[in-house]
Amino acid sequence: MAFLRRHLAPVVFCAQVASSFFDTGLQLVVQQRFENNTTRLGGGEEHTQSIAGFYMIFNILTKLVAIIPACLLARLADQGNRKLPVVMPLIGYFVSRALLLFVIVFDWRVEVMYAAPVVSGLCGGFSSYWPGVIALVSLSTSEEARSLRIMRTELTYGVAGFLGSLASGHLFQLEADGPGQGVVLSCASVALYFACLVYAACVFQVGTRAPHEDAEETLGGERVGTPAGDRGNIVLLFAAGILYDVAVTGGVEILSIYVLVNPLSWTATQVGYGNAAGSLIFITSFLGVKMFTRLSMSDTSMVLIGMLSFLTGIYFMTFVTTTTTYFLARSLTLLALIPMPIIRSLLSKQIHGSSYGKTFTGLQLSFQLVGLGTTFMYTKVYQSTLHFLPGFVFTLSSIITFLAMIPISIIGCRTARQERYQRL
Repeated sequence: MAFLRRHLAPVVFCAQVASSFFDTGLQLVVQQRFENNTTRLGGGEEHTQSIAGFYMIFNILTKLVAIIPACLLARLADQGNRKLPVVMPLIGYFVSRALLLFVIVFDWRVEVMYAAPVVSGLCGGFSSYWPGVIALVSLSTSEEARSLRIMRTELTYGVAGFLGSLASGHLFQLEADGPGQGVVLSCASVALYFACLVYAACVFQVGTRAPHEDAEETLGGERVGTPAGDRGNIVLLFAAGILYDVAVTGGVEILSIYVLVNPLSWTATQVGYGNAAGSLIFITSFLGVKMFTRLSMSDTSMVLIGMLSFLTGIYFMTFVTTTTTYFLARSLTLLALIPMPIIRSLLSKQIHGSSYGKTFTGLQLSFQLVGLGTTFMYTKVYQSTLHFLPGFVFTLSSIITFLAMIPISIIGCRTARQERYQRL
């Protein structure tokens, strides 16, 4: 019981399984509703355009509404209310995910789902939830172990997504013969979110401040802060993180549409397996970090390897026309998760523990704000190139990933130079 009170892993795991159920359920409900609306019009292309338009609005609302609530929750967290940025978003997820159940049971219009990102966003959404989790993990670990510990948290998140995605397609089809297809999947999602909320609010206890933080912040009675020159590293880390997030988010958002229409036209089970393949990179990326750490590889080198992995895989996704080539392209991205956790770890080493909340939330909100333009841009590019090369957006992602590697390379050079000076 003491272990459960001190660890957020059960929340991270169950919440991500619930999220996987919801994502697959939403994908398939949206596909079915728009397919029914456009079949009589004979428009396969109109079907694709409708799905892309729905997700553009849904994703923009997801990124926009959470901005102010996440800022407020981050401020409260840095004032000592560390659980709040985790508990509040879970309330929002529980309520908003129940909407999909109502849409299925009462046969409401799928546009009702636009309310889901509004409700979850008003409670902070992922912009508050994930920075809150990372802040709690960072506060409880030393600098030496932090990269691996954050990566282990990402692994928990990924394994849950993998298992949830594998099961989601099968759960969706349990009511395949009736109008309530997806009810079991949606009920399971809502129940898991409720369990996470109860655990985070009533069972989990925030640990005491790690001793190493006090040692880092005070030495001989004087505060040891981040050197002025390292502010440049913070800016570079933000730039690299934002660019990489644009490349990944834009590519993955379109990928969720790409697999539903020609030439792939996946079934419910295939969608579940495809989402599971996406979650598999959490496992392979964790193993990669563990191996690279044993080889004493620097954090910046690990980030560059991860970015290169994604760049290669997403570029080849441009030419995917069959399920087999899709999974081959996915296999090239097996280390693509490494950059973000390591960037967060590098950021935590540039600031004090009392600033974790606003810094991690600021990074996440930067992703959200830039993501507003990303969603619109990628959707319009996809719709414009649908006639001659539907996968062109994935080439765009590979170009942006290459740009993200530049600031990380600069940090690597600066760090190597500083270490050389220290040895001298």
